[in-house]
Amino acid sequence: MSTAPSPTPPEDLHDRVRTWIEDDPDPRDRAELTALLSAAQAGDGPAGAELADRFSGPLEFGTAGLRGVVAAGEHRMNRAVVQRAAAGLGAWLTGRLERPRVVVGLDARHGSRAFADDSAAVLTAAGCEVLLLPRPLPTPLLAFAVRRFEADAGVMVTASHNPAADNGYKVYLGGRAAGPEGRGVQIVPPADAGIAAAIAAVGPLRDLPRATGGWTVLGEEVVEDYLAAVTGAVRPAPGRDPRVVVTPMHGVGGPVLLEALRRSGFDDVHVVAEQADPDPGFPTVPFPNPEEAGALDRAVALAERVGADVVLAVDPDADRCCVAVPDPASGGFTTLSGDDLGRVLGEELAAPGAVLACSVVSSQALAAVAARHGARFATALTGFKWIARVPELTFGYEEAIGYCVAPEVVRDKDGISASLLVAGIVRRELAAGRTLHDVLDDLDRADGVHLTAPVTVRVEDLSLIPAAMSRLRSQPPRELGGSPVTSVEDLADGVDGLPPTDGLRWRTADGTRVVVRPSGTEPKLKSYCEVVAGAGDDLAAARAAARERLAAVTRDVRAAVGIG
Repeated sequence: MSTAPSPTPPEDLHDRVRTWIEDDPDPRDRAELTALLSAAQAGDGPAGAELADRFSGPLEFGTAGLRGVVAAGEHRMNRAVVQRAAAGLGAWLTGRLERPRVVVGLDARHGSRAFADDSAAVLTAAGCEVLLLPRPLPTPLLAFAVRRFEADAGVMVTASHNPAADNGYKVYLGGRAAGPEGRGVQIVPPADAGIAAAIAAVGPLRDLPRATGGWTVLGEEVVEDYLAAVTGAVRPAPGRDPRVVVTPMHGVGGPVLLEALRRSGFDDVHVVAEQADPDPGFPTVPFPNPEEAGALDRAVALAERVGADVVLAVDPDADRCCVAVPDPASGGFTTLSGDDLGRVLGEELAAPGAVLACSVVSSQALAAVAARHGARFATALTGFKWIARVPELTFGYEEAIGYCVAPEVVRDKDGISASLLVAGIVRRELAAGRTLHDVLDDLDRADGVHLTAPVTVRVEDLSLIPAAMSRLRSQPPRELGGSPVTSVEDLADGVDGLPPTDGLRWRTADGTRVVVRPSGTEPKLKSYCEVVAGAGDDLAAARAAARERLAAVTRDVRAAVGIG
């Protein structure tokens, strides 16, 4: 994220817009910009402001690729921007490798089909061998295909769980381009900067070669291969079949998830009908993110109606998984936090010699799980581009409901395989008259109560974020939740053997931990708070006391951040 540049004089801006229009390959985008330019020249203030925003600088390519609102202009997601990105990626690859192979995938968002087809045409003309997925499919399937076909790169057209107006462009690399640890994993520095420089060097689009054919459209065999690999790697335990409610959140994950469940013997499955089919407008949810308040309302209502044992929700590109289970205390359903589900899955996969990993902002509970099982534990920077690179990884997760439970199949977060594993755990526990709540009770008694909560501040003025980080570096809080701060670490200096990153970590005398960092994809400053307490003889009382401490910590963190 970067702050907007100084305002451009209208005449200079209008000249740049006219140049862009002349070079834009999409007639609808040309017409959209032409109308906006005419209105701005006629003195329409809002049109002028909109035009200035759309040309406030190129959409920035980073480790997350590209992400932005679908509209015309250099600071938006559109065919012109995507063709430039594909040309830059192609130049970067062909400058390093002979005849690089690239797999291109897409979701069902606005513009995805055109962006994927444009990528295939530009990359083929650049000298790449291009394999195009047969239809809109989940992101984990693209990550799988990069490894399955020994590709040198993968492009996934998706904005994951962003608002409906957005789309994006994620890039993965293969072994020849990134080495064995980066095979089928999203890009990290310095590849992102190299690709960004190649994109910036792309000349006028009117001179850009585009193939009219020559790429391969993969058949449904790639989906079959993925399903066979996932159901082979994740073998749910036997037991009493649970009643399962599934929602794909208007995304592309439904058919693949349902087939994976069917092949693993889960027959009592109910789908939220109004969210079952892909719809780029996401009409039933304000944000298609299962973590957002209200996002699971329809799924929970269906679960209550049919008496379900578990709700499995995947986000629109199915790389994330959210779980809700019946709550005996309230009679309703409880949504498990990303950290709690991470503990449950870690407990399931832990074994002597296994390697468990989570991000630096996730709960410390996974370290306790690993220690108890004689497994190794690793911390990584935020994002699966880092977690997936942990050597000999068995299981990795991040608190933002991302889980890698079969790294030999997909070296990325995968909501489908995670959902399958959760369903298996529920099935086994049901046979013993238990639920996931009982599993979490066991974990709290074994490893202590670990409670986490985010403090997220969204801003309109991006300059507020670096200003807040600078102030927090020079004036960190002296206490949090009544406990003195005993450790202040700047993640920009590199800690725990990790690469430097923009963030701060505070620890207190009572074991509280807080990590503060800017979001990498949204205009937000995020704080991740965790309190730890012994379970003692009264687990309910220990949890209640921990909740009070956590509430006090989050209040203090919000005050310390001082924005929003």
